[in-house]
Amino acid sequence: MVVLSVPAEVTVILLDIEGTTTPIAFVKDILFPYIKENVKEYLQTHWEEEECQQDVNLLRKQAEEDAHLDGAVPIPAASGNGADDLQQMIQAVVDNVYWQMSLDRKTTALKQLQGHMWRAAFTAGRMKAEFFADVVPAVRKWREAGMKVYIYSSGSVEAQKLLFGHSTEGDILELVDGHFDTKIGHKVESESYRKIANSIGCSTNNILFLTDVTPEASAAEEADVHVAVVVRPGNAGLTDDEKTYYSLITSFSELYLPSST
Repeated sequence: MVVLSVPAEVTVILLDIEGTTTPIAFVKDILFPYIKENVKEYLQTHWEEEECQQDVNLLRKQAEEDAHLDGAVPIPAASGNGADDLQQMIQAVVDNVYWQMSLDRKTTALKQLQGHMWRAAFTAGRMKAEFFADVVPAVRKWREAGMKVYIYSSGSVEAQKLLFGHSTEGDILELVDGHFDTKIGHKVESESYRKIANSIGCSTNNILFLTDVTPEASAAEEADVHVAVVVRPGNAGLTDDEKTYYSLITSFSELYLPSST
């Protein structure tokens, strides 16, 4: 077993989710298709609710900002109260969501609606989040060793909490000290990692960041964060240079914590 020794100064382990704690296949084949298959029904069911209206308004605002983009899908403002008008508007929102998802957009508006849809699905027990088998035992061990564990994902904090609250391992939210999403900054910008350290109240070199995405690893490293790249089934392949340059792990069990005594 390849063992990666965690530097003694590390007191915080920062985790990515997709491709790190959770199979990309779960996200690609279950989470996102669920949105496409259910967004129309969801909007029809929840349309009158204030939360849904806020989601739609945010999507409409985003659509206005996107107007100049190729293939952008506008969302008209409500004109009348007719049922046809409503169905047309719902269809426009559905089309806009499909369009954004086809481009893998990460807009706050899209994330917010997706988060609310997933919340409905998870709390109704229609879905459970998958975690790699080595994740929970390793995180428990790290915490026993006095490590703090934080999540940093492009998925909203609300969506992250849903995954950890409704996992195949049960509710594992208690294993996480805090959550960060792109509100603190994008994952490929080194400034984001400085802000995270600041928010946790540690120095960047007290953090070990685990991710499967090398541009994120590179941004973290630039901020003086320790990094290991996680190689999981279904993840994008690494170049030979990346394999040589980064410390690689294929399981969280490969991290060796020098005893903190």
